[in-house]
Amino acid sequence: MTPTGYVFDAYGTLFDVHAAMRANAGALGDKWEAISATWRTKQLEYSWVRGLMGSYTSFWRLTEEALDHALALHRIDDPALRNTLLDAYWTLDSYPDVHETLERLRKEGTRIAILSNGSPDMLAAAVESARLGELVDDMFSIEAVKVFKTAPETYRMVTDAWDCKPRKVVFVSANRWDVAGAAKFGFHAIWINRAGLPDEYSNYAPSRVVATLADL
Repeated sequence: MTPTGYVFDAYGTLFDVHAAMRANAGALGDKWEAISATWRTKQLEYSWVRGLMGSYTSFWRLTEEALDHALALHRIDDPALRNTLLDAYWTLDSYPDVHETLERLRKEGTRIAILSNGSPDMLAAAVESARLGELVDDMFSIEAVKVFKTAPETYRMVTDAWDCKPRKVVFVSANRWDVAGAAKFGFHAIWINRAGLPDEYSNYAPSRVVATLADL
């Protein structure tokens, strides 16, 4: 099968969601990893809960709310540090293999897109910061449909825009829940399992499991 294109999740797949906390580890101390894990967990939890309630709000607002919870849970009351962490989230580091992988796919003539919960301005800032703009053809934000992944309509944005069947799309994500949603929709879903985690969502298996983006 010759795919219509490759679609990448953004946060956790192309961009390191823990980079903001890591950059401020000196101010956060030994707890920075635990705080970062809480931030990410709550960010996703809030998106799923909002989706089930039918109460949409922007991903950026959920990111702020999740950070506020993480800081409160770890007893950190520092408004200046909060603002610094939020600012850093707009320019997260990309993983080391991202640029080389997208550049290789681009040379092969592959169409490349991003599909993310992130708002358009968040994605634009992250792509510009990581200097990926010339390597990405399309950016799909769920803000257009106002429901978060893994709702089918989020993945349908790609097939509608590209006028293709789901099986013609290769979807790549480091988030296993996202891979499950994409597989259920009919994409050829590839799981980037950097941490060597055990599999889950066995009814919605990935087409492939690789350890890094470079393995694509």
